[in-house]
Amino acid sequence: MRLKKGMVHVYTGNGKGKTTAALGLAFRAAGHNLRIYMIQFMKGNINYGELKSARRLSPRFYIKQVGRETFVDFENPDPEDKRLAKEGFMLAKQIVKEGKFDIVILDEINVAVYFKLIPVEDLIELINKKPEHVELILTGRYAHEKIIEAADLVTEMREVKHYFTRGIKSREGIEI
Repeated sequence: MRLKKGMVHVYTGNGKGKTTAALGLAFRAAGHNLRIYMIQFMKGNINYGELKSARRLSPRFYIKQVGRETFVDFENPDPEDKRLAKEGFMLAKQIVKEGKFDIVILDEINVAVYFKLIPVEDLIELINKKPEHVELILTGRYAHEKIIEAADLVTEMREVKHYFTRGIKSREGIEI
């Protein structure tokens, strides 16, 4: 099965749920035998629950992390962060161009663009050159106006209240 017309989604904003929304879409798509490839930018060596779930849904769903487990310094990104982001984006271009996957999720790509690890023009070019049937999902805070303009669907998650402000840490199975 192939999608007739793949759309471009953006999940952005300061609220929780951007990656979760993309994963929910992937879970639904896998149930309809669509193939999904997710690249997680700026995330690495963290045993997120979605990695385990994707392995169970393989060969329908693959996740590749391209990043380190430490936070990227916005003011002065480490050369390794830049290298990993570039490597991840090269993989994204290859996966999208090949068109073997129905849905390609670029998790935290908006943050990678905001941190200037990936030029916004490169992401716009990827959007414009994607095969017709590929659904492209872009997540992360700080979505660039050019990305918002190029997208077919934009959802902004807005934080109203969050338990992190009460000192509650990330919990396995919920945030990790």
